Amino acid sequence: MSEISSFRDLVVWQKTFSLGLAIYELSKQFPDHERFGLTSQLRRGAVAVASNIAEGYGRESTQDYLRFLRISRGALFEIDTQLLFAVRLGYLDERQYSEVFERIRECGRILAGLIRSLES
Repeated sequence: MSEISSFRDLVVWQKTFSLGLAIYELSKQFPDHERFGLTSQLRRGAVAVASNIAEGYGRESTQDYLRFLRISRGALFEIDTQLLFAVRLGYLDERQYSEVFERIRECGRILAGLIRSLES
């Protein structure tokens, strides 16, 4: 196993960063009138997941780190909900949603494992 010397070494950060980039790309196809609505909200959430992992890593205490990891986990659920809105509004098709949903689930599993390991 490789040594963790930065938040960038965390698999969960790498995966959530990649997810954020994918969501940015996906949301480019949303209509212009959603620029300040769903597009903006979804992108903020996508950035927040990896950003909170990084911020929590930089905190002085395990409790702070856990708090930020839990915020990241909540943001994943928020992103999923917003993507469901996009599907129902016709901005995404089911295939696109399914592909990104699998990535959200994977990030959620890894994040949950990290949280459990820090709690024990």
